[in-house]
Amino acid sequence: MTEEAKSAKEIELEAKQKEADNANASRSGIGTRVRVGQTRGKNPLVISWEAFDESKPETLPTTIQQFMEVTKVADEPSLVSFLVGGLNDANYTAASDPLAEFVDLAWPQEAQTQFRLVVRNYSRGAQVSLEDAVSLIKPGFEKQFAPAAK
Repeated sequence: MTEEAKSAKEIELEAKQKEADNANASRSGIGTRVRVGQTRGKNPLVISWEAFDESKPETLPTTIQQFMEVTKVADEPSLVSFLVGGLNDANYTAASDPLAEFVDLAWPQEAQTQFRLVVRNYSRGAQVSLEDAVSLIKPGFEKQFAPAAK
């Protein structure tokens, strides 16, 4: 991609993001927000779509009924397909995590997340394997969170 084309694409993305930010500023409560991204493929196009913002828990539905009201999904087969897709995605994410075998599920969720982050950062920074990073870092986490595990 040439610099001119790259700049044009970046300008288009920024403009679309400003539109989304303006639309989202007027929204409150539980519901979807406008997101901006690009299509996949050789010649990506800038797109916007409605999605839940998982970084803002106060905007997420907490019951199936709320989800159905917000999304206008009224039929059970569609709802079940979303549940199956979401579960499959979550299970794939967990199974494909190269650190999953090293994380103690008895640790608090925040500690599990921090452990993954520390190991990845150390591995990249010190240019060592994930296994070597785990062997150095995990004993400290085990010592810190052993009482929580029992």
